[in-house]
Amino acid sequence: MTAQHKNKIWVWVGSIIGLLILIIAFGAMFLSARWKPILTDKIKAGVYNGSHHLYRIDFKSINLNIITGSLALRDVTLTPDTSVFDSLKKMQLAPAHTFELKLKKLQITRVGILTAYFKKRVDVSEIILQQPSINMIFNKVRPKPDTLKEEKTLYEQISKNFKSVHVKSIKIVDADFDYINKTGAKKVKNSIKHLDVTVNDFLLDSLSGQDTTRFYYTKDVSFQIAGYKSVSKDKMYSMKVDTVKGSTASKKITVKGFKLMPLYDELTFARKYKVQKDRYNLTFDKIEFNGVDFIGLNTDQKLHAKSMRIGPANVEVSMSRESPPPPGLDKGKNYPHMALKRLNMPTIIDTVKLRNVNVKYSEFNPASKKTGSVNFKSVSGNILNVTNDSLKLAKNNHALADLNSLLMGSGKLNLKIDFNLTDNNGAFTYSGSLGKFDLKNLNPLSKALGLIEIESGNIQHIDFKANGNLRSATGTMNMLYSNLKVKLLSDNIDGSGTKEKGFLSFLANALLVKDENPKKGEAPRTASMTNNRINSASFFNLMWKTVFVGIKDIVGVSVVPEKNPVKQQKVIAKKIREQKRADRRAARKAKRENN
Repeated sequence: MTAQHKNKIWVWVGSIIGLLILIIAFGAMFLSARWKPILTDKIKAGVYNGSHHLYRIDFKSINLNIITGSLALRDVTLTPDTSVFDSLKKMQLAPAHTFELKLKKLQITRVGILTAYFKKRVDVSEIILQQPSINMIFNKVRPKPDTLKEEKTLYEQISKNFKSVHVKSIKIVDADFDYINKTGAKKVKNSIKHLDVTVNDFLLDSLSGQDTTRFYYTKDVSFQIAGYKSVSKDKMYSMKVDTVKGSTASKKITVKGFKLMPLYDELTFARKYKVQKDRYNLTFDKIEFNGVDFIGLNTDQKLHAKSMRIGPANVEVSMSRESPPPPGLDKGKNYPHMALKRLNMPTIIDTVKLRNVNVKYSEFNPASKKTGSVNFKSVSGNILNVTNDSLKLAKNNHALADLNSLLMGSGKLNLKIDFNLTDNNGAFTYSGSLGKFDLKNLNPLSKALGLIEIESGNIQHIDFKANGNLRSATGTMNMLYSNLKVKLLSDNIDGSGTKEKGFLSFLANALLVKDENPKKGEAPRTASMTNNRINSASFFNLMWKTVFVGIKDIVGVSVVPEKNPVKQQKVIAKKIREQKRADRRAARKAKRENN
């Protein structure tokens, strides 16, 4: 066979193949054109009928490629019919959540069209929703009574047309998501930007509805929010979150890189307000919920997790006493277990696990014009039965905390707290112990806030226990120590600087301060402690001040009357006002002299 003859054969074969491709292409175009109106009607009718007439879908155009099995809808909207929802609600058939959806393009790839037509099985490789706007609306609906006739399952509704529907992957990419809660007197809206959701292995057939390994017919629904940033409404804080991830298969929700950062330094922040305001600086490297009940979270808006792990983390709280407390403020409502009661969402967390959390509290004292601070390094431990759920509380109404930390980075401190979760008076008990500790480590706190400098002192052991509530705490204390000496300091309200009160310090050490416990040949002294909380004092302020009462008693300075904090605040405020007026007069005088 000559080369010329061979070339003619290849030209002939190529021509036939080309002709077949053209026939297939034109046939596909013809079928696509004919199927578009049919598919449009089928999709709209399928959504409308399959949702009990609750939803309507609309789109501007539909593109179908029979050869590749791809389908694209453009300018898609999905809207619920509120009148139908109200009717379903009366019949107790309404879903807890409804959805509103808008997106530019919905892409479906590799649909088995022949399989769907001949074998009644819908197989889809992937569905992609690019940059949709999604509103998820929660409405509290009454559960359906068992006496009502069971509605058809989702599979029973499609079984006349298809044997199964299988989608390997559904991806929602870069969505703007709004969660709207309409259950209260006022509608509450929470917004999330840049949300990604992936649904893996959706299967709807005769058996998948009973498959306990599936979450609403899927093997897994995972979500992620990355790079979230915002500024608080009052422009006082910036917030940043690296990632929030969740998965129904692993039953986990993980938050990484959460930061709440004040936009001003401590004193500038405080002086932005006319009253006292706590300033928070929070960094949580990781917060992880395990064993999350996603079905209960979706249907009942109830958060139930087997554990919540927090840490590593840094928590800094600061406050200035320059300004008066807010009028009518009672920080008792912010006791941990009282605040838990106010949560709008029923919450059950079997165990809260704190791991390597550093806590620091700072306070500016205008009497010394210095900032005192106390820190607890590496706080670790567990809090059991954290809940505000009424059914859970009926079985167990106590949350138990068992925490360990290093006081000022050196003293081993153990603290146990028993919260009564149902007592209206905020009842709780606490106990603790502190090992060997050099008291000079407390000078950053005592010099600025207590106007006392500790020259020396060594603690061998402290243990204490007390009962508390919204108004007061009482208890007992043991404290073994040696070689205690102190200096008393004057205030610095007039700007002259804190000074040692030499003679008074001598008298205090010689006559009042007991430099050791026990004294040689004597039994160790113990103390009873009672402390009443003022409205502007917090839960932890009540705890540590009650302990401080016991320490003063054992050390021997309990006979020295403590200044009334409310009157002291008024004196300080008056002196600050006088100082500010003097500064303004001096500034005006200097201006006149310069002119």
